Amino acid sequence: MKKDGVFTFHVLQDRERKNLAILELIRKKGPISKAEISRNLGYNIVTITNYIDYYIDKRMVLEVGLDVSSGGRRPELLEMNPKSAYIVGVDVGPDEITAVVADLKVNVVSKSRIRRPDESMENLVVEVVKIIDEVIKKSKVDPAMLKAIGIGISGIVDYPSGTIRDTDPTRGRTRVSFVKFTNVVEDKFKIPVYIGNDASCAAFGEKSLNPGADVDNLLYLYSDVGCGMVIHGDVYIGSSGCAGETQISFGTLQKDEKNYSREFTYLRPWGVDLGIVVESQKAVEKGIATEIISLAKGDVKKINEDIVIDAAKKGDELAVELIQNAGRNLGVRVAFQVNLFNPAVVIIGGGVERAGDIFMVPLKESVKKFAFEEPGGVVKIMPSLLGGDAVVLGATALAAREVFIQA
Repeated sequence: MKKDGVFTFHVLQDRERKNLAILELIRKKGPISKAEISRNLGYNIVTITNYIDYYIDKRMVLEVGLDVSSGGRRPELLEMNPKSAYIVGVDVGPDEITAVVADLKVNVVSKSRIRRPDESMENLVVEVVKIIDEVIKKSKVDPAMLKAIGIGISGIVDYPSGTIRDTDPTRGRTRVSFVKFTNVVEDKFKIPVYIGNDASCAAFGEKSLNPGADVDNLLYLYSDVGCGMVIHGDVYIGSSGCAGETQISFGTLQKDEKNYSREFTYLRPWGVDLGIVVESQKAVEKGIATEIISLAKGDVKKINEDIVIDAAKKGDELAVELIQNAGRNLGVRVAFQVNLFNPAVVIIGGGVERAGDIFMVPLKESVKKFAFEEPGGVVKIMPSLLGGDAVVLGATALAAREVFIQA
């Protein structure tokens, strides 16, 4: 939801709430009849008819045929008109910036991706404008048909201070006003811009676009570096926009404090790859025989997450052990969150889940071991369906949702 350009919960007016409920149901379930909409949402058929007539007049909804009748007149079927409006979605990730143009059903029309430059947060908006301009031109969509821009950004969106902070120390952990950031983009493209934390966007993307994750209470873990939360059907960002950090800060600890804190290892930051690259490099330097170094063409510096995963899928013992250990470790953190939030679904993203059962099985075993029986028995744990596009598609889905609200 939007409040001064930021996705966050806010109380909807009656018409906004009904717009969202009806249009989201048509998007997900269409073709669907008015009677089915009425039964699903609990609104009377006269109310549904009035809203549907308005959407048809705006060409947001189309009549696409007749349903089977149980007697009497056959009911008309309704479907979202995906080409009645278009949305831009942007993922400002830690390493790359991705942008898409998509229709109202979040079908991607065009896509662009660039390396994220080592710019301050304040200067980064220039690159965001460039890639949006590029992806719009590539889509060949009439700019007048573009209705909103959604941006998921890696960093902390802090509502009280009005800032977005880059968490990468190599770029200086710089900040920018999110109002200034969104205003620059809005001034360029003349349409509303909404911005939110990347993990929050990814969580909403999975809820909206993953049929197995369409639940009211969901967690999306971007490896160990962030957690997006959907609670009671809406994105939860906390009192200041910073909810979802899954690790504690060790950066300010002195040496003796770090030694004392080793017992808190399951709350320590491991990085997006859960430490498998560093551990594999250490093993290679110790002379342990492994397919990993062959895939890296003999250069230990070229070892990356993809190489370790490829080696594991080929049965390399070291790679399998490293990925299984990463799964077990992350599983402890997941179990803690399962006990805390009691979600119906936990989605695992960030990249390591691409190792499949080598990673997911030990992760689930850890959750089964450490979660309490009741929440552990309810939760379904699955790898991300959207993969590396979870953030950009989630930002797109959140922006499309705003279009529905304002219909």
